[in-house]
Amino acid sequence: MRIVVKVGSSTLSYPTGRMNLRRVETLVRVLSDLKNAGHEVIFVSSGAIAMGVGKLGLSKRPDDIPGKQAAAAVGQCELMYTYDKLFSEYSHTVAQILLTAADIEDERRHENFKNTMLRLLEIGAVPVVNENDTVATEEIVIGDNDTLAAVVATSVEADLLILLSDIDGLYTADPRRDERAEIIETVRELTPAVYELAGGSGSALGTGGMKTKLHAAFLATEAGVDMIIMNGSRPERLYDAVEGRGVGTRFIGRHI
Repeated sequence: MRIVVKVGSSTLSYPTGRMNLRRVETLVRVLSDLKNAGHEVIFVSSGAIAMGVGKLGLSKRPDDIPGKQAAAAVGQCELMYTYDKLFSEYSHTVAQILLTAADIEDERRHENFKNTMLRLLEIGAVPVVNENDTVATEEIVIGDNDTLAAVVATSVEADLLILLSDIDGLYTADPRRDERAEIIETVRELTPAVYELAGGSGSALGTGGMKTKLHAAFLATEAGVDMIIMNGSRPERLYDAVEGRGVGTRFIGRHI
């Protein structure tokens, strides 16, 4: 299988902004093991700004665009240093891919991106993809790596897209407010009723929320790619997701 795994800032880091090393180490081990099993793995990682906040010792995430760009410039180095070190321990090589909206919207640049990704997979590397937050002010404002992950998944014709979040999946109501909320295991069609279930951003360090995840689900499923929203606090459950066992919420891709 060709698998795209996206991890958000809330999964990567503690509320302090510092990296959750135990969780990241487990995540890298599982991804490496999936690759050892013969799967192709693409890793879409948020967290550059959050990591920069921690690395610089800032008390909170900057509110201004230049501050966010500066934090991203520092944090992206921290992210890639960590990933390179951890994946190397399992004999896997990472490759950094930083994208802006223009790289996707321009046909020629998009084609170059696809060709590079496919060649990296062919030679056995693990592409680590993020938005280029240091230069793309529009992307910082949107902060939507869920959509980026869906674009990556559809571009490389992935079999499965997995969004690791701080929530177990899509619920019938906000589980933080309604104890009667139940998780929805399978979504076969994105109806207006499903979209009404989307809430706001769940983490102070992240900028995504269920709305962006449902938009990602629309992009992925329309292209025939299954997508799963699942909690990233236990990376070992990725095995269940890849092997088709019930975990989180699975959105079924349309096969025409």
